[in-house]
Amino acid sequence: MSSEVRFSWPTRVYWEDTDAGGVVYHARYVAFMERARTEWMRAMGHGQETMRNGDGQVFVVRAMALDFLKPARLDDALQTTVELLQCRRASLVMRQAVLRDGQPLVTAQVRLAAVGARDFRPQAMHDTLYATLKRFETQHAQD
Repeated sequence: MSSEVRFSWPTRVYWEDTDAGGVVYHARYVAFMERARTEWMRAMGHGQETMRNGDGQVFVVRAMALDFLKPARLDDALQTTVELLQCRRASLVMRQAVLRDGQPLVTAQVRLAAVGARDFRPQAMHDTLYATLKRFETQHAQD
């Protein structure tokens, strides 16, 4: 993965993403964002399955605030971005956006918690993962 601060993942709007009027259903934006976060982690060598089975750890969404600005429509080509704002030992705060032609359609702030894959109890990230993620932090938090 490059040292770019903001990661971007492409998607296309399909029928399954829209309502009867051909406009993207609001919950689908959450799925687009989840995919982008997953691919961001995979690009850093920390895929979800590797983390779950190997490290015994996963990230879960703790909180999410969305702002719907403009609708996406059937067949639109979109980019979903991920930017890590804060990296703490057991949580991450990300800024995400769904864009069409560089224009934001939906923006979000997402807080993730690191938890054990078996018991879902909060736990500190493993040192290697923490060090990797900390390099991409754009707003430094106190740990």
